[in-house]
Amino acid sequence: MSGVTLEDGRLRVTGDLGFHNAARLWRESQPLFASGGGPLEVDLSGVGRADSAGLALLVEWMREARRQGREIRFLGMPAQMSAMAEVSGLTDLLPVA
Repeated sequence: MSGVTLEDGRLRVTGDLGFHNAARLWRESQPLFASGGGPLEVDLSGVGRADSAGLALLVEWMREARRQGREIRFLGMPAQMSAMAEVSGLTDLLPVA
């Protein structure tokens, strides 16, 4: 089961990210984005597999954070997602730590 939780001020993502759950994870994350006004860290170290919809979800999270005037950083991005970001030309766009 994939999920998004807020732990110690960090958005933690677990499971697979893809077409089958990206819309649900987007909906689940909305209250978490509204929970504070400071910088937001997204921990991706618990992600198993991801596809282009999972990568698009990261872009939407980045856009939502910017709409709210918040900084966002993605931590622990799996190698597969990093490779997809690179091939898609998103490496410079996504704030990956």
